[in-house]
Amino acid sequence: MGQFAEIFLGILTAMGGFVEIGELTFTLKAGSHFSYQLLWVIALATVGIMVYCEMAGRVAAVRKRAVFSLIRERDGFRLALLTLVAATVVNLLTCTAEIGGVAMLWQLLSDWPYRGLAALAVAFFLLVVWFLPFSGIERTFGLGGLLMIVFMAAALKGSPDWGQLAAGFVPRAPQLEGPRDGLLYAYFAVALMSSVMLPYETYFYASGGIEDQWKPSDVGLNRIVVFVGFALGSLLAVALIVLGADYFGPRSIEPELPGTAALGVSATFGQVGLVMALLGMFFAFAGAAIETALSSAYNLAQFAGWPWGKARKPREAGRFTLAWIVTFVLAGAFIQTGVNPVDVVEYSIVFSVVVLPLTYFPVLMVAGDKRIMGKHANGWLANALGWSYLVAITLTALAAIPLFLLTHGGRG
Repeated sequence: MGQFAEIFLGILTAMGGFVEIGELTFTLKAGSHFSYQLLWVIALATVGIMVYCEMAGRVAAVRKRAVFSLIRERDGFRLALLTLVAATVVNLLTCTAEIGGVAMLWQLLSDWPYRGLAALAVAFFLLVVWFLPFSGIERTFGLGGLLMIVFMAAALKGSPDWGQLAAGFVPRAPQLEGPRDGLLYAYFAVALMSSVMLPYETYFYASGGIEDQWKPSDVGLNRIVVFVGFALGSLLAVALIVLGADYFGPRSIEPELPGTAALGVSATFGQVGLVMALLGMFFAFAGAAIETALSSAYNLAQFAGWPWGKARKPREAGRFTLAWIVTFVLAGAFIQTGVNPVDVVEYSIVFSVVVLPLTYFPVLMVAGDKRIMGKHANGWLANALGWSYLVAITLTALAAIPLFLLTHGGRG
């Protein structure tokens, strides 16, 4: 495949895989509660995920090192083990939420029992990951997720207030109705930051670069895919906030469930828009479920030094294969307890913030080390951004759980 085609597919895949059930839920709710006032968080977090994914991808291309092998080397066994446990729990919660989201979508289309559909979803994911190669998984669900663009079209069709929209990208004191709203605003700011900078995205991206056999000559490809793909993907997140502000907010609709999220599109484009929205959400949620399950397996194998990778036959990487199978099975079993996927989304998004500093610190250290990276080490801008974001996400991590408790999970 030509270099241009590879870049083009990479950009589309990154864009299509940008939004999953947590980001969908929190962007729509943030828009419905605070209109355009939290758009600046999306912009800030998008630059952050670009910075760290570019570093992780560059390390993968130059040194063939994935994120968790760096964490083990840089943080030491105990802190790396803590990070592994926390990341595994967050991945499991996220995978559970995505499987629940897929089952909800299927229920809307079939009216079959939810728990039965969740079991079918687990079986579907097991078959997909077993039989499809890594590139097939990445492109099928990334490109399918591009159907989410219908949300962007609906937001534009609603004629947003462009002046207010532009003002939303400038951090300022929010317009609030009471002191409780201040806590709620802070909670949604933290949740949006986490939903964009979910750690599994970095784990999966760096491991995927090794799966795709990136070389030092692919550093430029990595940079283009990250910057352009994630920038375009963030436009979709912006559109979801706009849709929440212009459609759900004025109607006092709480857009928590996937079916409710599709209302704004169906009201604008009718049945065709509804089908596109449901299909787009399916590919986005399914892709995220697969990425989190594989990320859990990548992390465990890289930490323990096991052979890993979708490119290997299952018998050549048996423990890696068993790890992603167990992740799907445990997530499916969690769904069968009757847990509400929306609640799981909130827990996974908020508690993933705690993992961010532990994940990104070793990436920053290795990417900036000239003894390891040579001419591909961080420049002054990458270092400045990396350290600035490390401080920001550390403060965010400290605030996440208190805000979650004080706002009762964003319910005021």
